[in-house]
Amino acid sequence: MCRGRGRQQRQQKQKTANYSDVNSQSSAMLKRFVTSMPKVELHVHLEGTLEPELVLTLAERNNIDLSSYFKDANDLRSKYESIKCLNSFLQVYHRCASVLRTERDFYNATMAYLSRAKKDNVVYAELFFDPQCHKQRGVSFETMADGILAAVDDANHQLDIKCKLIPCFVRHLSEASAMSMWSEIFKYFQQHPKARDKIIGIGLDSDEQDNPPSKFHGVFWKIRHASKSVVGDMHIVAHAGEEGPSNYISQALNLLRSERIDHGVQCLSDDKLVRRLRDEHIPLTVCPLSNVKLGVFDTLKQHNLKRMLDFGLNVSVHSDNPAYVGGYITQNYLAVIEALGMNESDVVCLAINAINSTFVLESERVVMRQQLRDAARPLLLMLSAEYE
Repeated sequence: MCRGRGRQQRQQKQKTANYSDVNSQSSAMLKRFVTSMPKVELHVHLEGTLEPELVLTLAERNNIDLSSYFKDANDLRSKYESIKCLNSFLQVYHRCASVLRTERDFYNATMAYLSRAKKDNVVYAELFFDPQCHKQRGVSFETMADGILAAVDDANHQLDIKCKLIPCFVRHLSEASAMSMWSEIFKYFQQHPKARDKIIGIGLDSDEQDNPPSKFHGVFWKIRHASKSVVGDMHIVAHAGEEGPSNYISQALNLLRSERIDHGVQCLSDDKLVRRLRDEHIPLTVCPLSNVKLGVFDTLKQHNLKRMLDFGLNVSVHSDNPAYVGGYITQNYLAVIEALGMNESDVVCLAINAINSTFVLESERVVMRQQLRDAARPLLLMLSAEYE
């Protein structure tokens, strides 16, 4: 976890109004830095990256008639923009995800996201996808995984961006459905041994209401005890404490043995949980623009990200479902700088926390941390000179 925040905060408090011009220049420099700095994306859903134009292209290719739902790309985008809560989001999300049918579709969707992420200077991503939703339409896990992995390989060579995959169980379906899906994933590993280097974990996502992590205790027990010779080191992550209570975070940690909590913004209601998250450096992947779009917070100024960071939590910033919620990862960083008054120390801390929360070798984290330090050094030197 990042260190050294306290001294920087004390220095900032010593500044007076005489530095208004300097602060304005510093803000502009910070925003330029955020735009160009190397980033890590740990909380993004493939299905949530489908821009309206791609939805239309895939629907036409697969002879799927969506004309009763929207007229054109602009009309579909207006439906994206009208989303106000998780339920209204999921209705649009699943309808648009229904256009993904073939290996080529999954390849195109993945390549489109990774190409967009490259523009934000994302150097590494761990990408979620929801195989049960596609299986309901008769799409095999092999079709999904083959298409996504082909795009991951091509993006690595063509765009110099690395990506690993985390398929997720959707919590509004039964544990029996999750068990069936895990059996298909396990079979895929048996048939494709090299896949365990790219499919690195299993997650839990979708609507928390009346769907606690405890509902999936059995399937995650089975995953934890699966043969490592087949699946490798299978990491576990879980969405918890977004609109669900802080108790769901505790359940995810205690029952599922989740190594990372996606969202987790409700944790501050439980002091004991906050101490545990802080002391154990448990990663929390927060998606600020998504939280506002889906009604977790009324405005971004009310978001508790800054408080979480100041409590010493291992929190980082990500985009969630960027096509739907109004912003990719850079836009999330810029938005919290503006709304929450984040400074350069905060931003670097968030970025380092993201790197430290990745499921990669420590040697790879060292490289990413050095890339970030190299990018941050000119900014910090300029700010230091201006405050002298």
